Amino acid sequence: MKLLYSLTLLLLSMAGYSQENPYLLTDDIKKKVADSTQSQSWRSQMAATFYSISGQYKSALESWDMTFGRVKKLSTADSLKFTKLVPVNAKDYILERSVSEQIIIINEAHHNASHRTFASSLLQGLYDKGYRYLGLETLAGDSVNTTKFAALNSGYYSKEPEFGNFIYNALKIGFKLFPYEAEGNNKEREIAEAKNIFDFMQKNKEGKYLIYCGYQHAYEGVHKSWEKTMAGRLSDLTGINPFTIDQTQFSEKSNLKYNEPLLRLINNTIPVVLKGENKGIYNGEDKELYTDIKIIHPVTKYINGRPHWMLSKNRKFYKIPSSKISNYPALVLAYRKGEFEKEGVPADIIELNTSQDSRFLILDKGNYDIVVKDKAYTIINKFEKTIR
Repeated sequence: MKLLYSLTLLLLSMAGYSQENPYLLTDDIKKKVADSTQSQSWRSQMAATFYSISGQYKSALESWDMTFGRVKKLSTADSLKFTKLVPVNAKDYILERSVSEQIIIINEAHHNASHRTFASSLLQGLYDKGYRYLGLETLAGDSVNTTKFAALNSGYYSKEPEFGNFIYNALKIGFKLFPYEAEGNNKEREIAEAKNIFDFMQKNKEGKYLIYCGYQHAYEGVHKSWEKTMAGRLSDLTGINPFTIDQTQFSEKSNLKYNEPLLRLINNTIPVVLKGENKGIYNGEDKELYTDIKIIHPVTKYINGRPHWMLSKNRKFYKIPSSKISNYPALVLAYRKGEFEKEGVPADIIELNTSQDSRFLILDKGNYDIVVKDKAYTIINKFEKTIR
């Protein structure tokens, strides 16, 4: 309840920041959330969001855990039960199961960019299996279907680079994107979100649906505050039982001691789901509020100072020449060609504080404008780069 209340306040606070420069240096993020009149919870969540949007994955986790980090212990009984579970590649399982589904709802923690990267990795496989529509809670409208990329005014969380890449990839593959966010809080918001999705579905019936949301909107069962979540209410409206996927519970925290005991026990290197002796998929201990499956994400490894999950077959390192950086600290932003002038969302961002910092961007194949800003956010360099 306390977390849900805090998230509601957080959303209201963010409305005031939506038109400001969203890409900030560490020192400025610290100053921005230093308001002593706000609660520690507010400062922690706001900082986590700002760090995430500015491409600072680890700092986002650390800020979140300042308030919500908890050490959890694993009982002997649970340890014995969990050792009987077999890890299965999560992406493969989802794509295989998607064939027999009509609606997939997958969630994210808003400060955890890796969730967007994983969701993006599903897109081509889902499209190949008949999924044509992608609903995004964060979208402010559907103009991305025309522009073919995310801009700063497309939504709030979509300002974050991995979210921008998620949107870009979906549009490139052929998905039609649609917004469904609703005003109001708690029960009213869940009802309205489900209705918005349902109304879209009535007018768009040429494929299956992927819905991307935050936290408990994807859960089924009985919610203490909302009675039913968006997922449950959408099921009532459509008569279709959605395939619901949680990414939040078993994702890494900033410190190993805060990780769920199950994550520490599995020690996986790729996202997995767990299959039991009866071939069923483990979906957590809560049977009143649940999702069909829970993804266990691996602990991040850092290569050249960047998260390993950002790399893929097509995404590779690009080392920024030291000659391109004249002042420190600097913010380096990489934009797909033509998007910077249209206030697009950068494909990647890094902060450089000294000449000794790791200067690696991670970029997909393509043409980019690399923009370098100083501590006053003045552009001090701009150059083109092709990633082959």
